[in-house]
Amino acid sequence: MKRFLALLSFLFLCSLAVAQSRGLPDFTELAEKQGPAVVNISTTQVTRGNQAMPFPFDENDPAFEFFKRFIPRPPGGATPREFENKSLGSGFIINGDGYILTNAHVVDGADEVTVRLTDKREFKARIIGTDKRTDVALLKIEASGLPIVKLGEPSQLKVGEWVVAIGSPFGFDNSVTAGIVSAKGRSLPQENYVPFIQTDVAINPGNSGGPLFNMRGEVVGINSQIYSRSGGYMGVSFAIPIDVAMEIQNQLRTSGKVSRGRLGVVIQEVSKELADSLGLSKAMGAVVNAVEKGGPADKAGLEPGDVILRFDGKPINTSADLPRLVAATKPGTRSTVQVWRKGATRDIAVTVGEMVEEKAAGNRQGRGAKPSEQPANRLGLVVSELTAEQKRDLKMSSGLLIEDVRGTGSRADLRPGDVIIALISKGATTEIRTVDQFNKLLAQFEKGSNVTLLIRRGELQTFVTIKGLNGGN
Repeated sequence: MKRFLALLSFLFLCSLAVAQSRGLPDFTELAEKQGPAVVNISTTQVTRGNQAMPFPFDENDPAFEFFKRFIPRPPGGATPREFENKSLGSGFIINGDGYILTNAHVVDGADEVTVRLTDKREFKARIIGTDKRTDVALLKIEASGLPIVKLGEPSQLKVGEWVVAIGSPFGFDNSVTAGIVSAKGRSLPQENYVPFIQTDVAINPGNSGGPLFNMRGEVVGINSQIYSRSGGYMGVSFAIPIDVAMEIQNQLRTSGKVSRGRLGVVIQEVSKELADSLGLSKAMGAVVNAVEKGGPADKAGLEPGDVILRFDGKPINTSADLPRLVAATKPGTRSTVQVWRKGATRDIAVTVGEMVEEKAAGNRQGRGAKPSEQPANRLGLVVSELTAEQKRDLKMSSGLLIEDVRGTGSRADLRPGDVIIALISKGATTEIRTVDQFNKLLAQFEKGSNVTLLIRRGELQTFVTIKGLNGGN
């Protein structure tokens, strides 16, 4: 027994020694060396408005009339005056002559930008340019011989690797927080051009625009956003990869604006069900819903229903990969797009166009009669053929108008007013012209099958898959 206890004690001491030898990483040297290149950014925005004197009671309160008599109010009920809105953020010096990177939202709308260094010196900064699509801004202060950061390679980051943020959360200069890389290449809603680095580093208001370091003291990202339901840190933070930011700042420094490539297509994600319908072996790529008439893709011969698998030799694993790759391509470049069409791959040469400011798409609804009393088909849809007037308004030669959605159809993203353009099965696309033709096509599917439709909604086209076809009409 004594030998057994002695052995346990020995093993415990060995494990303790190993743990102590490994320990947690030491961030002191990194903070000491890199901290001076991190700056505090404060902005001031001046707005002009009216400010009425506040009343302690609501107008419906009986005391309101009493206070109204004794608290004078100017004619019109308000006094014109100027207001100053102030905000805080972070940034870091990338050039000894005073070039600084930060977030676009940190300086958005600012009338005055002040940069404060760790040695307490303050400078008025000039905004060289901003890019809201990637949330990157380039500033310039009149100084020289400044400490600068070292730049790293985000592609070399590994999930689980330690990273460090330095910034000014809530105005507390040069605060250091640490965590690990939680994921790479994250896509966020309305953020199509940045493959975000996700971390669990504590990021709070004021950290925006500050650097994210790897353990070698190299900047790998710009801390940009947090995911939060409370407005504060909840363990999910996102950083812009530094290679993306540096490409943006290069364009901002040379031309003051950012030029991006475009194809002129509307795309969506390829689900497993859609992949099965199109005859793909696995769900990957970006399926083309619509092609802009006269755009680069249209001129090259891309068609709705094509699945883009590669762009210039780079794989499109998810639909979010395509906008990033195309946007990073210089307009006018001749690129090769590999697509999946009718059960086979083909390469198409396309000359990349230049992105312009997006215009809001219209939400014109399909015009149809009220839902009829006729029973729904196997998809749970009540449909009718387009009238001559509807074809003219929609500029379509054929299609079926969805008048009502019931049963199985209600589980899919289908709505009254949608127009069914085509049915896709085993890689083949069949244009839908009549109700009778549509029902005969549906009759060929076995019970429980998935059916994929190409529909038109407003000005846009999209693919919708209905799962679990029922047994009868």
